[in-house]
Amino acid sequence: MFKAAAIFSSHMVLQRQKPIAVWGSSSHDTVAVSFNGITVKGTVSNGTWRIQLPPMEAGGPYEMQLTSGGETITFVNVMLGEVWLAGGQSNMELELQNAKNGEAVLAALTPQVPVRYYYTQKQRYRDAQFESIEENTCWAEASPENSRAWSAVAFYCARRLAQRLGVTVGIIGCNWGGTSAANWMSRQRLETCTELRPYLDDLDKAMEGKTLEQHIREFDEYLAYSEEWNRKKDACYQEHPDYSWDKVQEVCGKCLFPGPMGPKNEYRPAGLYETMLQRVCPYTLRGFLYYQGESDDHRPQLYYRLFTELIGQWRQDWEDDTLPFLFVQLPMFRYKQDADHKHWCLIREAQMRTYQTVKHTGIAVIPDCGELDNIHPTDKEPVGERLAIQAMQVAYGIQDPDQDTPMFRDSYVIGNTMHIRLTGAPKGFLPVEHPTGFELAGADRIFHPAEAVLGENQITLRAEGISEPVYGRYAWTNYMEVQVFSKNGIPLAPFRTSPQDAL
Repeated sequence: MFKAAAIFSSHMVLQRQKPIAVWGSSSHDTVAVSFNGITVKGTVSNGTWRIQLPPMEAGGPYEMQLTSGGETITFVNVMLGEVWLAGGQSNMELELQNAKNGEAVLAALTPQVPVRYYYTQKQRYRDAQFESIEENTCWAEASPENSRAWSAVAFYCARRLAQRLGVTVGIIGCNWGGTSAANWMSRQRLETCTELRPYLDDLDKAMEGKTLEQHIREFDEYLAYSEEWNRKKDACYQEHPDYSWDKVQEVCGKCLFPGPMGPKNEYRPAGLYETMLQRVCPYTLRGFLYYQGESDDHRPQLYYRLFTELIGQWRQDWEDDTLPFLFVQLPMFRYKQDADHKHWCLIREAQMRTYQTVKHTGIAVIPDCGELDNIHPTDKEPVGERLAIQAMQVAYGIQDPDQDTPMFRDSYVIGNTMHIRLTGAPKGFLPVEHPTGFELAGADRIFHPAEAVLGENQITLRAEGISEPVYGRYAWTNYMEVQVFSKNGIPLAPFRTSPQDAL
């Protein structure tokens, strides 16, 4: 028996300019990998092997041949280029076929488009079918058929990078809708951080008093119920598209999502880390693309620590503390019937704080890309494009000040005016008559709408009735219609001048 890890296949993209890890399993003693005129040999230990090819420049297509004990595996049409892993939850998962203009984009795709994709199989539990399911996927070239289920965000990012860098870009899609960052980290990492213990406590409490067999049976019963319920729900919405969520549940029965927590539930802490992320690690890559945070809004105060621990985990697993980690700041969103709890503001702030404190990170600011009452906004092209801008700067050292994101730097007060100093707005702002979304508060922390005057890398704020402003903020809400007033078309990042304004 001899095989490479499932992520290795024909049509794959290997990372240029880095030592390339190749691994798998064998019942023989030695393995040899031949690629691009180079052969590297290695030994098998406890049934597994790992070989490292030397760094190579972009090019292809090439053939890779692996041999062990008289067995041979051949991969064809292999490219050397750039590789990124696209992780997160449903907004990273949102497929190109379901994105705005997605069908038109798909119709124009051919294998000559230098973007390729590996779809990590969604598996919640390691059962007898685990490995056979994993082997049902492989690298694919771009085409109207192959690319339908590709991450729209990742595709648009990769397409922009391929155009700018002149190389083939490969994406490893490894994401699942509705997931917490805690699902993509090891239990050990969560256990070593006292602040994050609540995530494990939820799981441990749910596991008490039941056998593994009971947990699996209950979850399988939930899956059967959920499949039937979703069928009823879809039919209900088709007949009554104006029904509220409560009305749908009244007609169809209670929605039991996300099901009983336990060893088979994909939303358990550390679960998908084990069944998905670890299956593609340590495939050699340039860095990570990440879009997540919606499912941690119930504990927004913990998100900074949770997110920074996740970044540390992934870099540790790939054995490189400098791997670029580029992520999307949550856009504007609120369900119509919900109050504005301002918890997404705290997630956005934690994401910005991560960008400001963790080296080799980039943030795609997209408040203008959100939709009221739709947690899955479909216009993913600007999201992917802004991630690509971050990649240019962070991963490739291509600085373009015209593409910078306007961000809060600091503030000071003179009289009744607060002066907000910014970075990333070298071209200044468009002549907007009444910029919205700005607020001021005095020592009482009661906020009032503020009149904003846009200047060069600076904004001045005044508010009626506030003679001594203490706190200022912009777009500090779960949802608002965002004006884009920077000349480069990239919106001002939401901010508040001090966390103390929430006390």
